[in-house]
Amino acid sequence: MPYDGKGRDRRRGGGDRGGGGRAGRDLGQVAIEYLGFIPILILVAMAGVQIGLIAYTAQQAGTAARAGARAASLEESAQQGCQNAVSGWLADDTTCTEAYGADEVTVTATIEIPQFVPGWDFGTARKTATMPLDH
Repeated sequence: MPYDGKGRDRRRGGGDRGGGGRAGRDLGQVAIEYLGFIPILILVAMAGVQIGLIAYTAQQAGTAARAGARAASLEESAQQGCQNAVSGWLADDTTCTEAYGADEVTVTATIEIPQFVPGWDFGTARKTATMPLDH
């Protein structure tokens, strides 16, 4: 290997072998950059999970409204029909109200959207379904 006697390898552009050159100053820079980027990645991941929870809760509210309307059309409890139709961990936060018409019943299901990120409150998911009364 060609060596110039001053600790430098001429084939690699003459960089120092010791820690005094540019390579020695940059050794920890990448680690610091990664540490600064990690909180941003965590925040993006948490936002993704929260958006998934919002979509899932909205889907469950639609299912609850349809099940509650079906139960109410058969002269059963709309609230019980709603709670039986949703996931167990959302059932306690589910409320259903029914409104009877001449030949139909309309049920509105409301479910509190769970918080994954503390401080981010997205309120409730509300869906409505109407079924004909079974006479």
